[in-house]
Amino acid sequence: MGNSFQVEISESQEELQHRLRHAVTATTKERLQMLYWIKVGAIATRQELSQRLGRDESTVYRWLQRYKQSGMNALLEVKTPPGKPALISETVMNQLTERLSQPEGFKSYSQIQEWLTQECEIVAAYKTVHKIVRYK
Repeated sequence: MGNSFQVEISESQEELQHRLRHAVTATTKERLQMLYWIKVGAIATRQELSQRLGRDESTVYRWLQRYKQSGMNALLEVKTPPGKPALISETVMNQLTERLSQPEGFKSYSQIQEWLTQECEIVAAYKTVHKIVRYK
């Protein structure tokens, strides 16, 4: 059969069940479910597995290859795009947090904006300063 596969699952059935119960993301659950079905022999072909998961066969094949080559951790790793680097570094954030915790602190977001420009040489928009101070 062209789409049958041979995958040796090294984790025990109990371990897979435990991980499934404690999985946080849907992506992790989906991949663990795939391994569990293979381990218990609930499916026989990659096509059947892809139909049960609602994924394309090439996706299932890629996941199985990743598991074969690098193991469970590589299969469950979800890559996130890097995004834009933070405008304000961690050290400056620490300084700002310390300054905000002092009784005199700042009177307005504009004062914080000026402080960032003068002390840290960071030019930040008012909206950015508000967002950082208010939500971070």
